Amino acid sequence: MSTLTISRQLQLMGVINTTPDSFSDGGKFDTLAKALTQAQQMIAAGADILDIGGESTRPGSQAVDEQEELARTIPLIAAIREISSIPISIDTNKPAVMCAAVDAGANIINSTWALRLGDSLQVAAELAVPVCFMHMQGTPETMQQEPSYRDVVAEVREFLQGRIDAALAAGIALHNIIIDPGFGFGKTLEHNLLLLKSLPEFRKLGVQLLVGMSRKGMIGAILHKPADQRLYGSLAAAVIAALQGADILRVHDVGETADALAIVRALGQVT
Repeated sequence: MSTLTISRQLQLMGVINTTPDSFSDGGKFDTLAKALTQAQQMIAAGADILDIGGESTRPGSQAVDEQEELARTIPLIAAIREISSIPISIDTNKPAVMCAAVDAGANIINSTWALRLGDSLQVAAELAVPVCFMHMQGTPETMQQEPSYRDVVAEVREFLQGRIDAALAAGIALHNIIIDPGFGFGKTLEHNLLLLKSLPEFRKLGVQLLVGMSRKGMIGAILHKPADQRLYGSLAAAVIAALQGADILRVHDVGETADALAIVRALGQVT
């Protein structure tokens, strides 16, 4: 396995979904009090970033309207900002939610649609915050219906390079660009494993690399376990991603992942 040999700063992004239907934690943090408690626990456990989402993008999920997404996310972002200066990412594809979230204190826009909907790219550029572009084949409703590629690594890389180019043309600074290969978003298990093996190829694009595999179906397919029993598989995947060059790991289990990464850091390959 190819590993990264230079020292770098690896960051943990803790996931908080304020949704009733997310694949792993749907319904667990659907009140402000519960979500804020989870945020505090993640901060204490070592999260470097919190990723707040108000619309599920699991396979087969349905979109929610703008007002509902605003109601689910903005009060939580404001409440977190009152108690902490931790960077906050808003997981959204709606320009109005992006604007409201940044106004409430969010620092990063995380877009599963890679800012391809409406005027979201220009809005993000005007907000002048870091943005994360994720690859997805199809839509959340259709993405797992027989996804296919000629060369998954080459095609995902080409897509992400295209989004980097579009971002630069829109006025987004290179240092504000993050890419995400989109594990589980229009990929089979074989596709996901090939992407994981090939993470060094995505680092060559010259921007920050985010990886999110926590509790996902690829881990369930290997372990034959439901989402709430995929902790150890998720930790193994996080360690491999760290050694393969990820800059940001998006996870549900912050404390446990931090412990696993402490061993990786002891090798001197990440900081």
